[in-house]
Amino acid sequence: MNDSTPVAIRLSEVHKRYAIGSGEVHALRGLDLEIGRGEYVSVMGPSGSGKSTLLEILGCLSRPSAGRYWLNGVAVDEVDADGLAKLRGEAIGFVFQAFNLLPRMTLLENLGLPLLYRGVPRPLRHERALAALARVSLEHRAAHRPGEVSGGERQRAAIARALVNRPSLLLADEPTGNLDSGHGREILALLEGIHADGATVVIVTHDPNIGSRPPRRIAIRDGAIESDLREAS
Repeated sequence: MNDSTPVAIRLSEVHKRYAIGSGEVHALRGLDLEIGRGEYVSVMGPSGSGKSTLLEILGCLSRPSAGRYWLNGVAVDEVDADGLAKLRGEAIGFVFQAFNLLPRMTLLENLGLPLLYRGVPRPLRHERALAALARVSLEHRAAHRPGEVSGGERQRAAIARALVNRPSLLLADEPTGNLDSGHGREILALLEGIHADGATVVIVTHDPNIGSRPPRRIAIRDGAIESDLREAS
């Protein structure tokens, strides 16, 4: 990111604490972070490092215990619950390791759900869901249910679902964790293509082979940023 790049994500002194029994876990400890629009970033760290907690906050699924978060210039801590849901639906796409596709629905119906929640009329839902499947080369699988396609195809469908609302920020949590190496490379190439089209892409992973691919690599340990490395452009 250079000085002229608009900021997509800005965290200032972000803490996150969880009550566990009579004690407390301090998952994030005063994080300061900026990610520019259109950046491709990995967040790496071992289990318990705080990387998943950071993803939840970036995705507006959880609020910081202290500190501030701005997404595309919007002060997230000043937005109410309905506003957060709207912000997630319009600005953020999520890709999860477990795919999170509904097994009784076809891929096309799964992709239509985020549009249904936004009140998009059915004909337009169908058109946009089919276009998103075509973007990941799955239009020929539109009528198949998740159990009828391969793991790689399920993950591609999950990415298509994340893209159906045309978000500016794509968050991927261990996106290749349930895939063999061949399908994993396919998914990473797809994410890199999405970044090339202008989206901000953040991948959270514990795998250094995955985390080393983006040009910016952030390492987290014990709830704090341990390193933040950028390749020279």
